[in-house]
Amino acid sequence: MSITTISSREFNQDVSRVKRAASNGPVFITDRGHPSHVLLTIEDYQRITDKKESIVDLLAMPDAADIDFEPARINNPLYKPADLA
Repeated sequence: MSITTISSREFNQDVSRVKRAASNGPVFITDRGHPSHVLLTIEDYQRITDKKESIVDLLAMPDAADIDFEPARINNPLYKPADLA
């Protein structure tokens, strides 16, 4: 797999060459010298986006009940419950 970098001007002038380059790996398209877009084949895109777990599943932490957490008590007069009455 090779990575190709081209300017947006080059992209506009020869799209077919850029599409051929994408078959060998990602093509970074720059705008004023800074990367702005990436061109991938549909197969590469599907490979990197076809994940079995969603971010919600990953953050759910189903084993959280097995974690022992006992925070230390702070014994300082500055840290006292607020009097909201």
